[in-house]
Amino acid sequence: MDNKLYVGNLPYSMGDDDLQQHFSAFGQVTSAKVMMDRDSGRSKGFGFVEMGSGDEAQAAIRGMNGESFGGREMVVNVARPREERPAGGFGGGGNRGGFQRRSY
Repeated sequence: MDNKLYVGNLPYSMGDDDLQQHFSAFGQVTSAKVMMDRDSGRSKGFGFVEMGSGDEAQAAIRGMNGESFGGREMVVNVARPREERPAGGFGGGGNRGGFQRRSY
C-alpha cells in the first residue's frame, strides 16, 4: 500500500500545519502540503499528505474521507503518480492569430 495521500475539497483557509495536525491522529505524518496558486497565493483547495506507513495511510483514508471540515466534505484517497505533460505550454504550430503570408 502506498503511503502518499491526495486530500481534496479542503477549506481554502487550511494551511500545511493544519493539514498535518488533522492527519497526525492516524499516525506519523512525514509531510503535509496544501497546493497554492502561483499567481494569487491562495490555496487551490487540495493537498498531499505522506504517512509513515501504508497501514497509517489506510487508517487516515478510513477516518478522514467524507469528513466535514470547515463546511466542506473532504476527499481522501491514495495519490496517483504525477502525469508527465509536454513542455512548452502552448501546443504546437499554428498562426497564433497573426498575419498570414501567401506565396504566389
